[in-house]
Amino acid sequence: MLKDTPEEWRVTATATPFTGKKTSVRTDDVVMPDGGVARRDYQVHPGSVAVLALDDRDRVLVLKQYRHPVRMKLWEIPAGLLDVPGENPLHAAQRELYEEAHVKAEDWRVLTDVYTTPGGCDEAVRIFLARGLSEVEGERFEVSEEEADMEFARVPVDELVRGVLAGELHNNCLVVGVLSLQAVRAGDGLESLRPAEAEWPARPFSV
Repeated sequence: MLKDTPEEWRVTATATPFTGKKTSVRTDDVVMPDGGVARRDYQVHPGSVAVLALDDRDRVLVLKQYRHPVRMKLWEIPAGLLDVPGENPLHAAQRELYEEAHVKAEDWRVLTDVYTTPGGCDEAVRIFLARGLSEVEGERFEVSEEEADMEFARVPVDELVRGVLAGELHNNCLVVGVLSLQAVRAGDGLESLRPAEAEWPARPFSV
């Protein structure tokens, strides 16, 4: 059985040369196994949640949003930052699904947990599977900046899988979420997924 394990190598010096609105950059001098010291720069990130929202017609709710660092509009699943340290990720995911898509869900499971780019960023993402979808009553949440230009669609799972494998869809959470859904369906089934409040060592939280 393969399993990732916690480990922390000794840091002899650390600095934060940049602090932004949501993230920062940290520089650590890390002692290597051979006794040498290597400098590592990485982005410090609060963590994120994402929601693969699956409707009763086997379609996934996706949105298209401009992502400036890669100069592309990407099809994605609803996602957002853990804005408050120790925030319950399920509550954050429910909020993002409402704010971005004006949708709520009755059944929530943990689909998978990932580190997006562990070589250069400590971002951890919990991807949820949400089922039993319905529209939220009342006014839509007011969006701004890139979110004001979002497009929405409900796309069959098989079509998303095809797009991922064809190199047409690139968003990390969408790719991981859709392929994880296919894997669990081919294996032990959706009921084998972890409960929505499952422990998450990468971003500990209170229930």
